[in-house]
Amino acid sequence: MREIVLDTETTGLDPLTGHRLVEIGCVELDRHLPTGNNFHCYLNPERDMPDEAFRVHGLSEVFLSDKPVFAEVVADFLDYIGDAILIIHNAEFDMRFINAELTRLGFPSLPMSRAVDTVAMAKKKFPGSQVNLDALCRRFEVDLSRRTHHGALLDAELLAEVYLQLIGGRQPGLELAVKDGPSAVSATATAVDRPFREARSHAPLPEELAAHDIFVGKLKNPIWLKV
Repeated sequence: MREIVLDTETTGLDPLTGHRLVEIGCVELDRHLPTGNNFHCYLNPERDMPDEAFRVHGLSEVFLSDKPVFAEVVADFLDYIGDAILIIHNAEFDMRFINAELTRLGFPSLPMSRAVDTVAMAKKKFPGSQVNLDALCRRFEVDLSRRTHHGALLDAELLAEVYLQLIGGRQPGLELAVKDGPSAVSATATAVDRPFREARSHAPLPEELAAHDIFVGKLKNPIWLKV
């Protein structure tokens, strides 16, 4: 089962007001485990970088000025994600920006049904608790020392670790019984033929009894003498 853990960085909060993608980071999972086949690109947003966004991800207008525009990477991006399930933290935000870029170039939008929102998963698993990525990393003891700024690839790597914990660790679904589906498997007891063995004597030897008496005699105010 192929899944893509995806994160983006942007110039702002709403693509409908002219904000654009500036970074895409993806981590490929095969059967819930990272393969090392990642996708990462910085993008020229073809506009200025607001201070609020710069303080979040540290990507300046100057740094992005010589990076490709989305039209130059869209084919590689779509080929990379293929038909895989997309694992995204706050999926609605990232999907809106990706689909705005796709629509701008005449590509069909990606359906929200392809996205698994780890925010929703975390809220269900830990109701009432903080579910931002930092909080979940701390909960699952995922190393945050590299995260001085938000970064799409780094955050996707962190989210991949968090996602694996949300679904039950690195061996999700390892249960004694799987009850759903036509191919359900349940654990059954297996009879084992064990030969009968007579009980062995464990009576203490005389020297062991003597050593015990000496040891007990050294105890001060043993509790059994107070009864």
